[in-house]
Amino acid sequence: MPLMRGLLVNRRKPDLEALARETDPERFIWRVLPHAARSFAASIVVLPTEEARAAAVAYLYCRMLDTYEDLIADPAESIAELRRFAARFDSTPLPPPTPIAAGRARDERDRVYLLLIARCGHVDAVFRTLTPAVQEQIGELIRAMAAGMEWSRDLFARQGGVLLDEEQLALYCRHVIGHPAVFTLRLLSGRELNEPAREDAFLVSEMVQLANVSRDIERDLERGVAYHPALEPYLGSVADEGEPRVAVRRAREDYLAMALSRAPAYRRLFGRLELGEAAAVRTAAVMMLLFTDLHYRSCAARTGNPSWPGPRGRFQVVVGALPALVSARWAGHTLRRVENDFTTAAGRLTGAGGASVGMPSQSGRRADAAAAPATR
Repeated sequence: MPLMRGLLVNRRKPDLEALARETDPERFIWRVLPHAARSFAASIVVLPTEEARAAAVAYLYCRMLDTYEDLIADPAESIAELRRFAARFDSTPLPPPTPIAAGRARDERDRVYLLLIARCGHVDAVFRTLTPAVQEQIGELIRAMAAGMEWSRDLFARQGGVLLDEEQLALYCRHVIGHPAVFTLRLLSGRELNEPAREDAFLVSEMVQLANVSRDIERDLERGVAYHPALEPYLGSVADEGEPRVAVRRAREDYLAMALSRAPAYRRLFGRLELGEAAAVRTAAVMMLLFTDLHYRSCAARTGNPSWPGPRGRFQVVVGALPALVSARWAGHTLRRVENDFTTAAGRLTGAGGASVGMPSQSGRRADAAAAPATR
């Protein structure tokens, strides 16, 4: 069962040789997904079969895009590869993507991502089994995400590796997770999202992507990237003690406050799109929220703020979401509980009502950074 296999997989020490030996495209996508998608994988595999296959393929393509952004240091080269990967979806058959040299991998996680690009043909094979409409939607997703990443990469380059304010950070999150979120919601609801639903989807994407941003602050600083202007003096350093460590803690708290303030959008979106009607879909929604909750409880503890009760690990999250399979009422109750926990925690943080406490607002940003591709 893909769900249990994903829970048991060792993501710290992936069996790269076994993944490389896999010749069946369908088996490959389910074996690599827990390594590439991490907590997203569990929410994908519980979806109805065809929707799960489409979501898995789309996510793996997005992960490949992310790898061209993350592992290619030169901005011009990175942007060229983002464009080239997006242009694949204008051709039939899909041309092979550009390989990335093994020496650019920083750790085992990166080596999985390079293997994924090397085995892109397996993902393409499953892509070709999807309906033409879904194939076109995936192409639209990759083109939109590549344009957003190009904007982000250019912005980081012009600003010396740092984002300047909350609006830039929000746009970055929308480009990375927002477009995949809209794609998945279109797939599951079977309809185009109206403007209120799209805006809630983008707010949810900010809440979810900020988990990755807050988790990887130290790792990003070492590679010369910061999503908070207060971290600019520590770019390229190991911020594990003294003044840099204090700055990291404060930035992490700002990210936490920003993320928690987006909590009401999740339940609004769940209601707007009637996601509680289908057992598998509402279970995936509850699971995703509980994984997000797991991270932010840990983040609160790391920043010296009070945490709140909840599942203690990945296995407990999955088990804790399973009652949603049989009870829409229980799913709704869980979403309300987590939202209340988030808003209560936000209220405890420094600043009024959980607003970001240290990220500058748009009024302080540089004029040359204001332009961005549309998120609608």
